[in-house]
Amino acid sequence: MRIAVLKETASGETRVAASPETVKKFIALGASVAVEPGAGANAAVSDEDFAAAGAQISKDAVKGADIILGVQGPDPAALAGANPGAWIVAGLDPFGQRARVDAYAAAGFEALAMEFMPRITRAQSMDILSSQSNLAGYKAVIEAANAYGRAFPMMMTAAGTVSAAKCFVMGVGVAGLQAIATARRLGAQVSATDVRSATREQILSLGAKPIFVESVAGIEGEGAGGYATEMSEEYQKAQAELVSAHIAKQDIVITTALIPGRAAPRLISDAQIATMKPGSVIFDLAVAQGGNVEGSKPDEVVVRHGVKIIGWANTPAHLAADASALFARNLYNFLSAFWDKEQGRPVLDEEIGNAVRLTQGGKVVNERLLG
Repeated sequence: MRIAVLKETASGETRVAASPETVKKFIALGASVAVEPGAGANAAVSDEDFAAAGAQISKDAVKGADIILGVQGPDPAALAGANPGAWIVAGLDPFGQRARVDAYAAAGFEALAMEFMPRITRAQSMDILSSQSNLAGYKAVIEAANAYGRAFPMMMTAAGTVSAAKCFVMGVGVAGLQAIATARRLGAQVSATDVRSATREQILSLGAKPIFVESVAGIEGEGAGGYATEMSEEYQKAQAELVSAHIAKQDIVITTALIPGRAAPRLISDAQIATMKPGSVIFDLAVAQGGNVEGSKPDEVVVRHGVKIIGWANTPAHLAADASALFARNLYNFLSAFWDKEQGRPVLDEEIGNAVRLTQGGKVVNERLLG
């Protein structure tokens, strides 16, 4: 069983899909690991580090590979020489890169999309969305604090008192919870909102103030797998009114709302931005999926009405070393959980295998793509 680790080629991608730690563990399972030269350079992992862990450093890493590991889906043309039926295990963006998925099928590869990992207890350690979102939520607050022209905590000095910054987190998933915790650690007054009423207790447990629509009864915004779902027009209108009143008082806003397979929901309009104080900062974590904030642009700082709007197309890539280490463990945890010692390879079960498998036998087989 030959496992290939490719150097990422997507613009702005600094992560790598393996670490010296996971290389050693794969070899202990009986696999061989080949790594393309420079694959870990941007994540503070040298070729020497990989070689010391037992990996072969090779420009032809993909040749004869049975499993190809990636952070993002590799170019199908870069997979020439891999064994027939080889697995591609990566974040494949199935909805946004459907043509690439079709190309994997045509080439006879079995593409496994790690972002389709079901949110069940035994798969938590395999969940790349959670591990990467956790870091993204942290980084969003750090960058917002850096762009904000004032201090986060209240400071009492001989020259007078500096008021604490007010930080509002919109969307309380993994990224939102980490954003709340980080903003609290920095000393801000934190509030948060979400369409899922079950998050109220989570917000309170972190010492933040929950901001929820109370006037619209009987609405629960939790869809399959714990993800948020789109809300009714009545709820959206009530939420917009509540947010408009609250957002005008905020110094920092972090938006994190995503719906799998759909454009990011619009949470903040230009009119709402205009009510904020000049010098305030908004970080839009959903900018790559269309953005939660009107006017946000990937990898640009946009200033509207004196408010800075920040959003990166790939926030975890700005924490390459830690993001790579966690991503690599997710991939190892996934493959090792199904490793059959007799066959010397992983054999997926139906529950997780059917959830993540996009292509098999020359065709697209995943229900979420076919439906």
